[in-house]
Amino acid sequence: MRKKILAIIAVVIIIGAVGVWYYVFQYSKTHHRDVVNEDATIITAAQIVKDYQTNEKAANAAYLDKAIQLKGVILKRDKDQAGNATLTLKSNDPFANIFCTLKKGVTLSQTDSVVIVKGICNGFLSDVVLNDAIVVPGHK
Repeated sequence: MRKKILAIIAVVIIIGAVGVWYYVFQYSKTHHRDVVNEDATIITAAQIVKDYQTNEKAANAAYLDKAIQLKGVILKRDKDQAGNATLTLKSNDPFANIFCTLKKGVTLSQTDSVVIVKGICNGFLSDVVLNDAIVVPGHK
């Protein structure tokens, strides 16, 4: 009887481990969210920062985990630990801006000072954070 219970537990653990492996290494690679194909909420950099500063709970309901498109002046260009390009876009508040991590392979001309970006909103820390962002063509 004990051997049957142990065998069942072992089978459940193996099936669970295979399921986790499949999700992490196979399914998530082919079913990744792509901001290019999503309709975005269009807002100004100043307005989204103001919305988060005024009422973070309401702003999260409106923007969190949704595609956001905004136009902004580039304050800083950098790279994250994974080597992805990052941008900090100016808002009207000198202490809160928009921090964007661009998708892998997205490049930006070093001469551009104003861009339109579209990314997934990840909320507000000291800046509004957009991930997997792309640069929308025709931003001049």
